[in-house]
Amino acid sequence: ADQQANRKKKGSKGGRPISYDTRRYKQRNTVERCFQKIKTWRGLATRYDKSPESYEAGLHLRGSIMWLKTLTPAT
Repeated sequence: ADQQANRKKKGSKGGRPISYDTRRYKQRNTVERCFQKIKTWRGLATRYDKSPESYEAGLHLRGSIMWLKTLTPAT
């Protein structure tokens, strides 16, 4: 009870929220999983491509590959 009171006292300055929104948490989880899938591609995770154009092209390519995998059934 005193932990909840301390979190309430801190407000938006910090601390764990007293309650959380499950819909918002699911959306956040989806975004984090997508970033992890993108990072599995070594060129993007280590940033071998130093120019912004080639890095962005790699992001588009990885996104296209991820999208194509959703269209084809897994065997």
